[in-house]
Amino acid sequence: MAVGRGTIRGVRPGLETERLVLRRFTAADVGNLLALDGDPEVMQYLEPRVKTRAQIEAEVLPLFLGRYQRCPDFGRWAAYARDSGDFVGWFGLRPVQPSDGAIVGWPDARPGGGVAELGYRLRRSAWGRGYATEGARALVRRAFTELGVREVVATTMTANTRSRAVLQRAGLRYARTVYLTWAEPLDGNEQGDVEYRLRREDWVAQTP
Repeated sequence: MAVGRGTIRGVRPGLETERLVLRRFTAADVGNLLALDGDPEVMQYLEPRVKTRAQIEAEVLPLFLGRYQRCPDFGRWAAYARDSGDFVGWFGLRPVQPSDGAIVGWPDARPGGGVAELGYRLRRSAWGRGYATEGARALVRRAFTELGVREVVATTMTANTRSRAVLQRAGLRYARTVYLTWAEPLDGNEQGDVEYRLRREDWVAQTP
């Protein structure tokens, strides 16, 4: 992974991998986010309804941009394919405050607390190409080598086998299954949510 090389669509990237360029979102990314959150298949395991353009403009994008102000080295990064320049999705690290409750409910924390939640969301056109694993591994490496994180955590629905495979390939290990009550359950919620974790010392031991 190389940091800060090159540009894509005029925006300096936050980091690069072999096939991806990641950079901060900007106000011009409404269409890109709508391509994600407006796709029912992308949102299958996330929310009961897709987002509208108005929701992207009023809720989603302001949330992303606001987190850059609070946590400059963390947040969600727009991901582009290096060969084509196509938007493929986003990857993110969020500082969180651990508790005994489910990871999905852990609140934001200030940087320096030592625990970060890994997340990612890709367009359907990017599925099955290894981008999710590549980006997730890059952020895990960045968390442990640059950001002072001591543990990376993540959660997904038990039924979301694709996402679980990505977490495992990124080095995270299954920790537990939790069963939560949702106001608007999704298909598969009855199987629970799985939580994955990776400590820095374990990552060092398993990384060549």
